[in-house]
Amino acid sequence: MNAGPAAKRERQRTIRDIISAEPIGSQQELAERLTRRGFAVTQATVSRDIADLGLVKVARDDGHRYVATQDVAAAPPRISDERLRRILADIPVTIGRSGLVVLVTGSPGTASVIAQAIDDSTLQDQEGTLAGDNTLLVLFADESRLERWLERFEEIRSEPALRPEPVEASS
Repeated sequence: MNAGPAAKRERQRTIRDIISAEPIGSQQELAERLTRRGFAVTQATVSRDIADLGLVKVARDDGHRYVATQDVAAAPPRISDERLRRILADIPVTIGRSGLVVLVTGSPGTASVIAQAIDDSTLQDQEGTLAGDNTLLVLFADESRLERWLERFEEIRSEPALRPEPVEASS
């Protein structure tokens, strides 16, 4: 299909149809499904579409999958570092600093996922997080809270993420 606003709308409508019909856990899987439906896409195009559509990756019983934000049930936040640990194991991030603000930069479309994982973690010294596309700002009231947060963030980042045990087939 040709590029252009109409093709983009059709491709994004198709993406919504695909993720609501089957579990899609990676951009590559989504690109393959789109190709099967006649769309010529690159990983970068799929990444931009995911960001444009506000899709998020969530854990389900059958693994991680993309869903539309409006499809995510409002559940009480689980206070755990494991989700943040897994995300940081999968998404390379760089850390910068400007005054009482920490800048966390990941790959395109990942900032809101990282910010939500931070908000749901045991990291509580921040005043808040603000996410763009690939960069999020973590805001602090004072230097000591920022330093404590950075130290704990690096601990979480360096700890290995727990991976589900493989399920053995029964005989």
